[in-house]
Amino acid sequence: MGRGYTMPNGFNMQGLMRQAQKMQEKIQNAQEELKSKEVEATVGGGAIKVVFNGSQELVSITIDKEAVDPEDVEGLQDLVKSAINAGITKSKEMVQNEMNDITGGMNIPGMF
Repeated sequence: MGRGYTMPNGFNMQGLMRQAQKMQEKIQNAQEELKSKEVEATVGGGAIKVVFNGSQELVSITIDKEAVDPEDVEGLQDLVKSAINAGITKSKEMVQNEMNDITGGMNIPGMF
C-alpha cells in the first residue's frame, strides 16, 4: 500500500496528489519571489513612469514636471491612469508567464 491506490485504468491517485502538492509549493514560492520582481510602464513619451511588483502593487510613480500643466489637469490625469493600467497589465503578464512555466500552461482556477 506504500505506492498508493492504482485504479483499474492505471491511474494512481496518490501520485497525482503528490504532484499537485509539489506544484502548489512551487506556485507559492513563485508568488513570494514575484513580490520582489518589478515591471515598468511609461506613457506620454516618458512623462509618466510607474513601477509595479508581481503582486500588482504600485511601487513608484514618477511624473516629469513638464507634464504638469495647470491648464490641462485632465490630460495629466489621463496619462496617470494610462500608466497605471499599463503597469498593472505588465505585472499580470509577468505573473502569468511565471505561472505558465510552473504549470506548463495549465489553467488552474484559484491558484493565482
